[in-house]
Amino acid sequence: MTVYLVGAGPGDPGLITVRGAELLRRADVVVHDRLSARALLDLAPDGALRIDVGKRPGQSSTQTDINDLLVEHGRRARTVVRLKGGDPFVFARGGEEAAHLEAAGVPYEVVPGITSAIAVPAYAGIPVTRRYSSTSFTVVTGHEDPSKGVDAVDWRAIAHAGGTIVVLMGVAHIEKIAAQLMAGGLPPETPVAAVRWGTTPRQHTVRATLATIASLPLEPPATIVVGEVAAEPLGWFEGRPLFGTTVVNPRAREQASDLTALLEAQGAHVVEMATFSIEDPADGGAALRAAVEGLDRYDWVVLTSANAARRFLDAVGDGRRLAGVRLAAIGPGTAGVLEDRFLHPDLVPPSYVAESLVEVFPDAPRHHGRVLLPRAAVARDVVPDGLRDKGWEVDVVDAYRNVTVEPDERTLDAVRSADAVMFTASSTVRRFLELAGRDAVPPCIVTIGPITAGSARDEGLDVTIEASDHSMQGMVDALISWRRSGPDRR
Repeated sequence: MTVYLVGAGPGDPGLITVRGAELLRRADVVVHDRLSARALLDLAPDGALRIDVGKRPGQSSTQTDINDLLVEHGRRARTVVRLKGGDPFVFARGGEEAAHLEAAGVPYEVVPGITSAIAVPAYAGIPVTRRYSSTSFTVVTGHEDPSKGVDAVDWRAIAHAGGTIVVLMGVAHIEKIAAQLMAGGLPPETPVAAVRWGTTPRQHTVRATLATIASLPLEPPATIVVGEVAAEPLGWFEGRPLFGTTVVNPRAREQASDLTALLEAQGAHVVEMATFSIEDPADGGAALRAAVEGLDRYDWVVLTSANAARRFLDAVGDGRRLAGVRLAAIGPGTAGVLEDRFLHPDLVPPSYVAESLVEVFPDAPRHHGRVLLPRAAVARDVVPDGLRDKGWEVDVVDAYRNVTVEPDERTLDAVRSADAVMFTASSTVRRFLELAGRDAVPPCIVTIGPITAGSARDEGLDVTIEASDHSMQGMVDALISWRRSGPDRR
């Protein structure tokens, strides 16, 4: 039984440490702050208890309550993760929690996190040190504990020390801080940058000087950087092509990560709306296993989705069993699953849709060749019917089922305020409308190709973008081009 004081980093869930992610994946209890990224909470097992102790105005939970909560669960659960924003020992009261656990005899471990004092300036393109202009930096809180009764921060001395000054939690007192720094000798024209919601898709940077920063409408949470480096124009994060764009990804929970990663790499904020989950077929996979046992009967295996490819290859196990069998993949995503197992598809159609696959598929030889088609339990019959028309015997086998999932209200609220939605299949169009309703459809609708676009139009939706490259990367590229085609498409 151990309590782990884990630093969650400054906001971007990708900045969690390897150790922190490992502990979250096996946590029994997660006690988290208000600013913890939801994606990090999703790393914990489904059955893990998640307790929100984020301090809010009017909330009755105190630090003493949190300390006692950690001791209580630390004595009962095997793995308790105390997930704290930034680093647990940098202005985060992790030291108090550790001391309380120590006094109670509860084992604990400290897992450092990336502090916002370093990460937020970096995401704003501000290096806290420069070889010639800033050879040191000072990190200081702008919000001291009011119970001390005295102001222990000597701002004049900090100004005199030189280098870069990083102020955390200083928005409410910025007028006083700026005045004290100028009184300590810093010129009024000293550059200042205030970065709100740093490292997240909501990041916004305000540039000013010590003389002007207090007159600007700043809001917390913000990291304030004072010094010559604050004028650096290295805005790599906010300059990405989809920065500030919120995109809904309505896919199966097991499928969402690939598209999400592509969108986030371009700066988008992604709302993952699970519309269904991928589960075993009704027979538990018996028909698929039986088909695999008789692979020598087949000339081709045709795979029309990445999920089908994964299920089929898992059933095959040893790739040598596929000797003499040719493989067809409907598109690059499905082909990628094969290539991850060191298998190269013999056929990928030029357009990544069922109709194109049928069109380029060879005619059956005179001896009436045989095709195995593992797929979802409910799917269009374009492929099996088309191959039979070409003389093939086609065995359709259920490889998995799409089981509906109900999103929570928090997700639906995020969907309603999004800028765009990505539809990767006709089923996601129908399921999205069933779950969220027409009023929640974002203004920009992106579809992976003509079949999905047709389904969206059949439902009365106006398709904004139909990707010419019928792949997830093609959808992202098309959205970027659309964004760039107007002055402000958000």
